[in-house]
Amino acid sequence: MSSLVRAAALTNFNEVARAGGLDPVRMLLDAGLSPSALREPDVMIPVERLGRLLQACATQSGNESFGLCMAESRLLSNLGPVGLLIRDQPTLRDSLRMLMRYQSLLNGSLSLAIEECGDLVIIREVVMAGQAHEPTRQRVELALGVMVRLIRQLHRYDWEPARVCFEHPAPRDLSVHQRFFGPNVEFNYDFNCIICSKADLDARNPYADPAMARYVQQLIDATAMSKQATMLEDVRRIVLLLLPSGRCSIEQVSEHLGIGCRTVQRRLAEEGQPFSAVVNDIRTELAARHVIETDRPLTEVATLLGFSAPSGFSRWYHAQFGCSPKESRAARGTVRP
Repeated sequence: MSSLVRAAALTNFNEVARAGGLDPVRMLLDAGLSPSALREPDVMIPVERLGRLLQACATQSGNESFGLCMAESRLLSNLGPVGLLIRDQPTLRDSLRMLMRYQSLLNGSLSLAIEECGDLVIIREVVMAGQAHEPTRQRVELALGVMVRLIRQLHRYDWEPARVCFEHPAPRDLSVHQRFFGPNVEFNYDFNCIICSKADLDARNPYADPAMARYVQQLIDATAMSKQATMLEDVRRIVLLLLPSGRCSIEQVSEHLGIGCRTVQRRLAEEGQPFSAVVNDIRTELAARHVIETDRPLTEVATLLGFSAPSGFSRWYHAQFGCSPKESRAARGTVRP
C-alpha cells in the first residue's frame, strides 16, 4: 500500500507548471491524480503519484528545480492544524519536535531527525522511494525547500542555513538553489540535510501562545486517534534514519519509538512482516536508488545500507538482484571510471 501525503503538497503546482509551458490538468491526470486535489488541501493522495507528477514535470519542462520552485511560496498554513501548532511553540527546537511528532499526518513517506554536533545542528530528512522505486530528487528538494521556508517564518525571514546537502547530483543550473538557500549548497552528500547553528534552534519565539498550542494539540490528537500509522510504517521511517549508522537493530528502533522490543516484534508479526524483512525491503529500495540511479562509489553505498564491509554488501546484492552491483551499473551503461 502506498504512503499518503496531504494534497497541500501540490501548493503552487499550477503556477510552476504553467511557467514551464505545461498544462497542469493534463499533467495531474497523467500521474493518476484528480485536478480537484488542488482545491482540497486536506485530502490524502498517494506519495508515489506525487513523485511521478513532479518527475514528469521536471523532465518535460526542462526545469530540474521544479520541486524547489514549488517550495518558494510555502507558508505555515499549508501544514493545516500542524502549522498552527508549531507556530506557537516557545522555540524553533520545540516547533521542530512537534513537526517530527506529527509528521506522519502530513506525509507518510518523510522522516525527520535532529542531530547535534557541538554548536551545529543537522536536520535530516529521509524520503522513502516506495515500491515503484520512482526517482526522489524532486520530492527531496520540495521537502528541504519547505523546511527552510518554515524556519524563516518561525525564526527570521532572512535566515540562511549554514549548509544544505543533497544525496543526488547537482543540476546543470544552480541559480535557483543558490537564490533559495544561499551559497552553501552541496550535492552527492551521504544524506539529505539542513545544517544550522544551535543558537538558531534555541532562539525564543516572542509571539508564542502556549494556550493556543495546547488547544490545537488536543484537536490534532483527537483527529489522529482515527488515523494512527501502522507499526510497519513507523518502523520503516526509523530504519531509514538508522541504517547508515550501522546501528539499525530492533532494540535501537524500539528505543526511538519509545516502545518495548517485544511489543514491536509482536505488532510487526500481526502485520505479517518481521523486522528482518522490513530492513531488507528498505535496503532493496536504497540499493535500487544508489546503485542504478547514481554513480556514488559502491563502498559508500555499502555504508549507507548499513554494511560494515563491501564484501557483505556484494553478497547481499547478488542474492537480491541476481548480479553484482558492478554488473548492474554496466547494464545501464554508466560504470564509474
